[in-house]
This record gives sequence, structure tokens and C-alpha cells, in this order.
Amino acid sequence: MRSSNPVFSRRGFSRDNGYAGFNAAPQAGGPAVGTQGNPYAQGTPGAPHSGNPYAQNPYAQQDLQHGAPPQAPPAAGRMTMDDVVARTAMTLGTVTVGAVLAWVLLPVSSTSFGLAIGSALIAMVFALIQAFKRKASPALILAYAAFEGVFLGVISEMYNSRWSGAPFQAVLGTMAVSGATLLIYKAGWIRVTARYARIGMAIAIAFVLVMAVNLLLVVFGVADDGGLRSMGPLGAIVGILAIVLGAFFLTLDFKQIEDGIAYGAPREEAWLAAFGLTMSLVWIYLEMLRLVAIFSGND
Repeated sequence: MRSSNPVFSRRGFSRDNGYAGFNAAPQAGGPAVGTQGNPYAQGTPGAPHSGNPYAQNPYAQQDLQHGAPPQAPPAAGRMTMDDVVARTAMTLGTVTVGAVLAWVLLPVSSTSFGLAIGSALIAMVFALIQAFKRKASPALILAYAAFEGVFLGVISEMYNSRWSGAPFQAVLGTMAVSGATLLIYKAGWIRVTARYARIGMAIAIAFVLVMAVNLLLVVFGVADDGGLRSMGPLGAIVGILAIVLGAFFLTLDFKQIEDGIAYGAPREEAWLAAFGLTMSLVWIYLEMLRLVAIFSGND
């Protein structure tokens, strides 16, 4: 089942086979699988390798007989790791440019904060539109990145004016978390399975719902000092949990990228990979920024 939620689906490559694309696909350090694990398979049940709509691998039958994993077709037009890296660089680059311009051109004020909130809402709209589209739209993804960058630039400048150096520390923290998550994933210490995804997504949904309720309580004056999102120990614990969830999102992104390459996804799917990675990194950065502020105290 293909999920369309831009936060929870992680923009995977699943089609209509299994939970969010997490079938018996290749996993770093994992066992070999047959073509029946192909998340792109849409063929008749019981007809092996007739279902990959992107390629007809002449060696698929031989691979299946020997228990080897299906090989991505060498033909042009298939997604590669270079494609994912290039699109991710473009998307993150757009976020960075938007953030730098906002930081330089929009001084800290109530007006700039309003623009930041407006940019965040526009970015959310673009993300939702892309999430419910069946195909990747580079224009939508880059537009999302641009407005998200404006939001991050203003928010980062506001944090820096109060806690000098906090954005730089948050960037380093984001790099550390993402790098560690990738190393752990490639080492095979994390097994991204359907059960892993279901449990993680249930926790993520519960977290978002609790945070939404907490926001309402704060807005209506029921909870003081931000409630669960306070700048004290409780807020730090919630922030650490949020960062762990961000790392979880990254593992889903890594798995889906690995599946897409292994099964010969079309090249445009690399934009969805970039989209998912960008959202995961933005999530981690914002939580890391808040965590740095909490640990910095009132200095």
C-alpha cells in the first residue's frame, strides 16, 4: 500500500505490494531474496518477474532459480545512487540558499516571524500536493525546498540572536545523527522490515498527535511554558525522542532508496528520494536547534 502522507510515508517507492514498500527487498547485510519481493511487481500472482513494469530482466528466471536477488536492469532511465545524490544536493542546496537569503535580508522582527510562518505553511501545501501526486514533480519539490529554506533561515536567525552559535551546532548535530544512522543502517544493525515500519510509524503518529494536543493546550493557556515543549528537562526529553524519530525516518528513506535502485525504479523517482531525505533532515535540524537552545540555558 502506498502511503501519501508527506511526513509518514517517507515518499517511498512502493506501489501496491506490501506495507509502505517494505517487502522482502534487499537490505544492507541482509539475505538474498527472489523477485517476489520486488515492490514494483504488479503482475499476475504466481507469475515470477512478469510484474516489474520498469524492466524485463532476461536473467530474472535464472536469478530466481539460484535464489539470487533480482538485478536492476542496466538500461538507461533507471534510478542510480548518483541520481539520488544529485537530486538531494539540488534540493538541500535550494533549502540552503533560501535560508541564507532569509537570514541576510530579513532581520529579526515580528514581521519576519510572520513571513517565516507563512513560508512554512506554503511549504506544507507544496509538500502535500507532491505527496498526493503519483509522480514526482521537480518544480513542486524545489518550491517546497525554497519556502522551507526561508522558514529555516528566519527561525535560525532568531535562535542565533538568543543563543549565539546554536544554528551551527544544530547543523553539526544533524550531520552527526544522519551520518551515524547511515553507518548503522549499512552495517545491518537496523533491519527495516514491515513490522519495524509499522511500529515506528505508530509511535511517530502518536508523537505528532500528542504534540498537536500540547500546542492547543498552550494556545488556550491550559499548559504553561510550552507544556511538553518547554525549555526545561521535559522539553529536552521530548526533543531527544523527536530526534530519534527523525533517525527512524532516515532509515525508511535509506531502505526505499535501496529498493528503488535494486529494482530498477525510473530515474524520476530520485526526486522522491531527495524529497524524503530533505524532510527527514529538516525535522532533525529543527529538533536539534531546539535541543541546543535548551542545553544552552538562558545564556
